[in-house]
Amino acid sequence: MRASSPTVKEVLKEASLTLQNQKEAAILLAHYLGRERLWLMTHDTERVENPEDYFALIQRRKDHEPIEYITGSVSFYGETFHIAPGALIPRPETELLIDRTKAIIEAEHICDIAEIGTGSGIISVMLARLFPYIHITATDINPRALQIARINAERFGVSDKIDFVHTSYLEGINRKFDMIISNPPYIAEGFALEQPLSYEPQDALFGGKEGDEMLREIITIAISRDVSFLACEMGYDQKAPLESFMKAKGIREYDFYQDYSGFDRGFTAKVKE
Repeated sequence: MRASSPTVKEVLKEASLTLQNQKEAAILLAHYLGRERLWLMTHDTERVENPEDYFALIQRRKDHEPIEYITGSVSFYGETFHIAPGALIPRPETELLIDRTKAIIEAEHICDIAEIGTGSGIISVMLARLFPYIHITATDINPRALQIARINAERFGVSDKIDFVHTSYLEGINRKFDMIISNPPYIAEGFALEQPLSYEPQDALFGGKEGDEMLREIITIAISRDVSFLACEMGYDQKAPLESFMKAKGIREYDFYQDYSGFDRGFTAKVKE
């Protein structure tokens, strides 16, 4: 290594000023060096080889590319998952969907589940880890997302418990399901997104003119396929229309839940009496 290479402390200082974010600068340096962040604190006089490659990562982050895509990893439900462009980055509030689904699986002894729009596969993978006896069929229209989902399933040793299928909704699948879960696109078309979201797959964000069209279709599918239970994430402003829709469809038992900020964020329903 060249003696003139800058130290960990020096590159962190410069990168922190560039990003105006010391934590993200440290996350990216740890990723670049293949080290833990704690290592940076105890080895700040170590020299960084080829610092221009590190600062290329810093520039990507400055250009608003999500840090999860840059590092190829995302923390979710206490685990670290693989993530890449082509799959929506999991949000913390989706952990609540897993919590609600867990409660139903435990109480109702659910064994056969379908996940519509699996994306990176994190919901199905976590459920397969938590409940080794269940079988999950996870679908998505995006082949790149399914590739990422398969990587996550293999990483956590649950590939044999999940069938990943390239299809829309549950088209072409004849299996009987006890429960459907979904975190579908639910943003209304034309809604102005913040710049970082422009890096994420748009077909995983926008759910139609009103935003709740896919959720309505999933509810309809659950009824038509005689599914017992349903759990979905939704937009903060969709409680009233979805409640009316479920009532009109004859669903009487449902429960809406809020996210960590107090916004309406999802629902569970008993579809079949």
